Amino acid sequence: MTAASVRYIVHDVDTAVEFYRDRLGFEVDMHPSPGFAALSQGVLSLFLNAPGAGGAGTAGGAEPEPGGWNRFRLIVDDLAATVDQLRRHGVPIRGEIVRGQGGRQVLIEDPSGNPVELFQPRAS
Repeated sequence: MTAASVRYIVHDVDTAVEFYRDRLGFEVDMHPSPGFAALSQGVLSLFLNAPGAGGAGTAGGAEPEPGGWNRFRLIVDDLAATVDQLRRHGVPIRGEIVRGQGGRQVLIEDPSGNPVELFQPRAS
């Protein structure tokens, strides 16, 4: 199976590490400096960079910033229960759960405002 990696720019790497580890079940693979961390979940590697930290913290002569609509998707077994649990922990939810032909989904935000899609596939 091919591994995938995503890089997110975050305001505070320590806060982002805590969020992804404690709320979404990521493993911390390395956290060598305040400006960078590498996490993983299954075949997905997530690289977290502070703006201006290292080569990835700058791009095209401009300083990148968190947010936007690009995202990665995590598959969950029970979307409603997952959303309820995240709400109890104060995780921002963008809108309500949406039902599509393939299943149900909702967007949550990490502490820097980066979206993460939670998806529950339709039962066959």
